[in-house]
Amino acid sequence: MNIAGHLPILVIIIPLISAVFIPLLGRINRSAVCYFVLSVTFLSFLISISLLSMVMTSGRISYRLGGWEPPWGIEYVVDYLSGFVLTVVSFISFIVSIYSKRSVEKEIDGSKIPAFYCIYMLFITGLMGIVITGDIFNLYVFIEISALSAYVLIAMGKKKAALLASYNYLILGTIAATFILLGIGHLYMATGSLNMADLSKRLPALYGSHVVRTAFVFFTIGLSLKMALYPLHIWLPDAHSTAPSVISALLAAAALKVGAYALLRVVFTVFTVDFVQNVVPATKVFLVLAVLAIIAGSVLTIAQTNIKRMLAYSSIGQMGYIILGAAIMNPIAMTGSLIHILNHALMKSTLFLVAGSILYKTGIEDISGLKGMGKRMPYTMAAFTIGALSMIGAPLTVGFVSKWYLAIGALRANMWYIIPVILLSSLLTAVYCWRIIETIYFHKAPEDESMMTYNGHSTVVNDAPAGMTVPTLVLASLCIVLGFAAFIPVTVVTSAANMLLGAN
Repeated sequence: MNIAGHLPILVIIIPLISAVFIPLLGRINRSAVCYFVLSVTFLSFLISISLLSMVMTSGRISYRLGGWEPPWGIEYVVDYLSGFVLTVVSFISFIVSIYSKRSVEKEIDGSKIPAFYCIYMLFITGLMGIVITGDIFNLYVFIEISALSAYVLIAMGKKKAALLASYNYLILGTIAATFILLGIGHLYMATGSLNMADLSKRLPALYGSHVVRTAFVFFTIGLSLKMALYPLHIWLPDAHSTAPSVISALLAAAALKVGAYALLRVVFTVFTVDFVQNVVPATKVFLVLAVLAIIAGSVLTIAQTNIKRMLAYSSIGQMGYIILGAAIMNPIAMTGSLIHILNHALMKSTLFLVAGSILYKTGIEDISGLKGMGKRMPYTMAAFTIGALSMIGAPLTVGFVSKWYLAIGALRANMWYIIPVILLSSLLTAVYCWRIIETIYFHKAPEDESMMTYNGHSTVVNDAPAGMTVPTLVLASLCIVLGFAAFIPVTVVTSAANMLLGAN
């Protein structure tokens, strides 16, 4: 088998092995660690693109670890859905890695930087492993790798509140992992198999089993906690707002989306569409939770005055959009749900990187401190404005694309009452986004436009270094480019949506 045949395992092995070498490299040359991480994440992105291209050309890829034939051996699977999400995660990881050098130097103690990047690579390994594995116990293993890494990364920030946020996340994450593990145990007890494709074939004959139904409940609760689906979101605001800025961006843009992916994968390809439509009222429950998440998330966000905390709360409503499309359960709505995995990743990573740039240059975290910042940090604030318009769902942005597909899907399903929910959410989003836009552009700065006092010293306030500003602008530009050229990701996502809804 040539190198291309081993890409499914290389996309996991390369970042995993790199984590081992980072502490050693840090002892030799600490400044080289970031460039090493940047190279590894870029290589992972190239492999992900290659895998997606192979799926589009030749169809589903199955990789058998150790040559063991599934369901006995562990199988890695790349199809339209996993290839798409793998590409999103690896791309965001690469862009955030470019941004990270200056930001990490500012927000992490210098002696901890090699350890930070070591755990950072384990975190990315876990996320990509969740996406590519075709074995449900292996899914749990990768969930735990990513979760344990996230707890450490959050706690490594200089804020004292980060320790408490990490501890709370650990407690709730452990509860979620327990539910998932119990679900796996129940499925194995009922079927004797752990391979996802094999489970989907064995389960239809066992739909009447209380063991199988209990497994479904355990999986739904556990994975809903992981993706912070309302009202199981209580760990999210503190974790995202107190973490170092690069981790806030990765948690919101990648980790939550991978949690949503895992839920959709298990619900629709393991338990199948027939189960959630005819055996348990899952779609009705998901619809109610999605609507509650969309409205409650927007309302809670309006009440926030801290920039990162506001962005964290806004993710609650955005995750509701992903579940909404899945609950409507037609190809158009499901396309809207899946395309929002990409679109929200672009929007939210842009906004969190902007927040990190503001923190880097000024130390400001409160919205009231942003007066006149449009003149002081013009490129950074332009990126924020684009990200905010995308969150609102303004035409020609990626946010509009997601909401358009969800709205059309709702109409096709005769769920007209979903349209007012989407419109109300957009209005509420406009309220909290406009509050910041008004502050940065229409309120005069209290000091000289080029200077401000930070930590008792006068400092020049302008855009963050190019290594931070350029990646932010790239993400902001994609919010516009993929708003115009939505057909590019939609081609892949439509196939993934049909696959989910056609799984048997």
